[in-house]
Amino acid sequence: MPDSGRAEDVDKIETGDNAQEGAEQTGGEPREVGIEQLRTELDDARSRAEDTWHKLVRAQADFDNFRKRSERDLEKAHKFGLEKFAAELLNVRDSLELGLGHAHEEADAEKLREGMDMTLKMLTQAMEKFDIEEIDPAGQSFDPEFHQAMTTQENASLAPNTVSAVMQKGYTLSGRLLRPAMVIVSKSPEGSG
Repeated sequence: MPDSGRAEDVDKIETGDNAQEGAEQTGGEPREVGIEQLRTELDDARSRAEDTWHKLVRAQADFDNFRKRSERDLEKAHKFGLEKFAAELLNVRDSLELGLGHAHEEADAEKLREGMDMTLKMLTQAMEKFDIEEIDPAGQSFDPEFHQAMTTQENASLAPNTVSAVMQKGYTLSGRLLRPAMVIVSKSPEGSG
């Protein structure tokens, strides 16, 4: 029988003094929280949850599409990143082929030298256009980040660790090393020091 007492307490809460206080606070009839209102609130909550779920699914799909598009763009950048540079090199190749064609026809060394100078200038301009810089460190201090010492050589006229000769120039691309300059580095003569 203790359960029937609890049921009476519930009825008191819904219809008793508390309901009257709620009516006074809201300025209307006593407020009863009924099953229909709870169902309505539940339906609203479900609707909002479903709407949020759909937004999440759309956001995930958008993100996946963005990721795939970015991967394709990166792949294209790797594949065609040298396209402009390659187009510049075509002019250099054309010039070399033209020079070789003339070399077979005539043996004028001066004209061949002029043609090679022009071709070298075209290549240098193409490299500069794409921020490829030459490393020619003759007479400079040896820098292991940009120079590769092939050998050392005694040289009384240069300070130790100075590049005395460049065997092969190096190059950087936008400040990043492509190839170190291969150099001969000076050292103090034996017996001095």
